[in-house]
Parts: sequence; structure tokens; C-alpha cells
Amino acid sequence: MISAKTATSAKTAADADRLLKAKHRALWASGDYAAVAADLIPELGPRLVDACGIQPGHRVLDVAAGTGNAAIPAAAAGATVIAGDLTPELFDAGRSSAARRGVDVTWVEADAEAMPFGDGEFDVTMSCVGAMFAPHHRAAADEIVRVTRPGGTIGMINWTPEGFIGRLFATMKPYAPPPPPGASPAPLWGSEEHVRELFGDRVSGLTMSRQTVTFDVCATPLEFREFWKTNYGPTIAAYRFNAEDPDRVAALDRDFLAFLEQTDESPQPGRTAYHAEYLLVTATKR
Repeated sequence: MISAKTATSAKTAADADRLLKAKHRALWASGDYAAVAADLIPELGPRLVDACGIQPGHRVLDVAAGTGNAAIPAAAAGATVIAGDLTPELFDAGRSSAARRGVDVTWVEADAEAMPFGDGEFDVTMSCVGAMFAPHHRAAADEIVRVTRPGGTIGMINWTPEGFIGRLFATMKPYAPPPPPGASPAPLWGSEEHVRELFGDRVSGLTMSRQTVTFDVCATPLEFREFWKTNYGPTIAAYRFNAEDPDRVAALDRDFLAFLEQTDESPQPGRTAYHAEYLLVTATKR
């Protein structure tokens, strides 16, 4: 028999998780993630699809799919694709992009840590800078493995701690809301050691390579800072968290701009270029 104390504790944990996921949903619904995906990382989805060897007839799940950066090219390759994401507010932009490509994608509201799919349901389970932002890495890894069929492919692209996005998060960290208990930093998914630990002996043929994508959409570091402040949920959250303290907002503005000035690698006056490192992961489920 379950004691009243145990039942109360379980209910409290469930309520806390629902609140956490509601906050995550609101974070990624803020701003314009479709612009971030289209302007900064359009090549990453096709790169992941190629790495996973997706072919006609494959049943594919894109975890934390956002607006479909990887799901849409997977469908264009002939696969049957489900795009799952905690934030269904992103789906309209994804549906529009899929319609322009003339492909069909099924969009499903799904928490990467507790997905509404059966065991071994997919030939390929992939995530393009998406599942890495689920707060509990072990739970997300467990789900990715669970829904992949034995012999199926797991593929991920994750920002590295040392790369541009990892350093961006480090810059914002002193100003960001405190992480929830038990949460792990998203860029840890870009650490080879961390990925090995999460998947363990449940996969074989694990390959990992560090690659880069270039952000070169803005003329100045100041313009690029405003791009992040307008469009990217985690940046918007950091500014909102400090909105009632003008001195902290000014300090965040200063530190953010200094980071972008220091990391700009463009050789061309009047343009910026930022080389963002990511870890490309592929593996076979045992």
C-alpha cells in the first residue's frame, strides 16, 4: 500500500515538473525561434539527416523539433516523419515551411523527457540542437533510446560548452534565472564524455565529431546582440528576469556586446562572422 506521505510527495514532484515544463514552453514560445532557425542554422538539419542516412521508408522522430529544421529535410528524403516538441506554438511556422517544401510532417506536442510514443517505434530518432535543452539529460537520453528500434539510428547535433553558444550561455548565466533543482546545463550535451555516459552500453558504433556553422547575418556586434534579444527565448528570459533593475540590464547589455565584439571573426568591414561549434553524434541502438 502506498502511504499518504509517499502519495503527497509524488504529487508534489509531478506538480513541480508540470510547472517547470510550462516555463520551458513559455520560454521557447517567446521571441521568434523560426527566425533563429532559418537565419542561423538552416544547414544543420540537412547535415543531421545525411549523417543519419535517412531514406525513403524510414520512420523518423525529430525530438524537440522546433520549427522542423531536421524534420522537414527528413521528409524531403522520403521518410515518414513525426516532429515532436514541448512548444506547439512553433508548429505553425513549421507547417508553413513544410508546405513550401511540398512535404508532409506530423506535428505532435511531446516532452522529450516523457514522449507519447511506443518502445522501438522509430528507425531513426534524431534531434538538432533541441533535446539538449531538456533540463534532465538522463531522462531525455533514456527516452531517445527507448523509442528507437533495436538496430535503429540515433543522431544528434548539440552545441558544445567551448563553442559560441556555450560561451553565450556562460555570458548570460550571471543574469539568468536560477536553474531548477536537478537540471543540467544544456551545452553539456556537446561534451563527448557526457554523451558516452548518457548512452552507455545501450548503443554501439557511437561516433562524435566537432564541426562548426557560421553565423554571418548581421553587420555589427550591436545588431547581432539585438537579434538575440528580439528572437531567442533564453536571451529574452534573461532580460525579463532583470527588467526591474536597470543597472543589471545595462550590465548584461555591456557584457553581451563585449562577448560579441571579442568573438567576431569576420575579415570584412561592415560584416560579422561567428563560428559556432557543435558536436555531431550518431549511434546504433543495440
